[in-house]
Amino acid sequence: MRTLTTTEELSAFCETAAKGPYITVDTEFLRERTYYSKLCLVQLALPGDGEAVLVDPIVGSEMSMEPLYELFRNKGVVKVFHAARQDLEIFFIEGGVIPEPLFDTQVAAMVCGFGEQVGYETLVKRIVKAQVDKSSRFTDWSRRPLTDAQKEYALADVTHLRVVYEYLAAELAKTGRGPWVEEELGVLLSPDTYVIHPDAAWKRVKTRTNSGRFLAIVRELARFREGYAQARNVPRNRVFKDDALLELASTKPRNEKELSRSRLLLREARRGEIAEGILTAVSAGLEADPEDFPKADRRREKLQVNPALADLLRVLLKAKGERFNVAQRLIASAAELDEIAAGERDIPAMKGWRREVFGEDALKLCEGKVALALKGENVEIVSL
Repeated sequence: MRTLTTTEELSAFCETAAKGPYITVDTEFLRERTYYSKLCLVQLALPGDGEAVLVDPIVGSEMSMEPLYELFRNKGVVKVFHAARQDLEIFFIEGGVIPEPLFDTQVAAMVCGFGEQVGYETLVKRIVKAQVDKSSRFTDWSRRPLTDAQKEYALADVTHLRVVYEYLAAELAKTGRGPWVEEELGVLLSPDTYVIHPDAAWKRVKTRTNSGRFLAIVRELARFREGYAQARNVPRNRVFKDDALLELASTKPRNEKELSRSRLLLREARRGEIAEGILTAVSAGLEADPEDFPKADRRREKLQVNPALADLLRVLLKAKGERFNVAQRLIASAAELDEIAAGERDIPAMKGWRREVFGEDALKLCEGKVALALKGENVEIVSL
């Protein structure tokens, strides 16, 4: 088990990796005490029986990760991850790079009929016919030295992944569904996926009110909290939680005395910079121009859903999922079925490969051009 801790070692390994068709990648990180994930370990494995290594940015604190980022930019080498979202966020925030071309085995597995959001352990068990040791799963990856058990656990995340990748890639080539996976990876490859703008942070706060003034205060409080958390690299909930934010938007404190009456606000937030930021945000929300009020998305609440049609669409979706051996949730969500039943058409289920697999027949069902019939244990589409 070789651990790389210098720029020279990492550069030499990446030069070798650049000569191969793909490389498997995984990370270990911590995020409980910070806003941004703290990278603790990177695992890399070359194809086949090639070398697998650990890259330790903690012991190798002087090591530059640029050789790895250069490999990520190399379009001739496929970068293979499983459930890549958080790994990619780390590399984008720390290095400003998103690995391309990308292959996510979780997405590919859903397209290949392994179910919804299938876990790595399940794929290893079903494809590699091996078991993953779970004993080090919840370890503190920031502590050093790492034990041999930790290192073996970490390396298993990229060594088994080689077999999983080659199997899924072959299945996609056989079925011609490679473009389906590429379409799904669009979100993961977009930088916007990994950037949270303080001005838009209020949209993440769940509230049932339509009051423009209330939402204006929520917007200002969420903007302050996000900016404060990002600048100091602390979790947003350590500043104040959503329930406290909504309480503040309701009580509208104008001074520290009124702020101190909050039931849900953490003690540290009742004074100092956070208290000052809260009072400034509340004031900005109260003084906001009505024309600048944010508007909550209540579109779904206004949908006139035909429940019988929605039920038929669910039956159609189940039949399509079974016929094409694709996870139903990947084709369309329950919310999207309701939207279709309410007459909405500008949704993902009606675009790209989903339209071909499900959307076209869903439209015909809505228009009364087809019916569903049971033949044995299978649901069939009957033209009318």
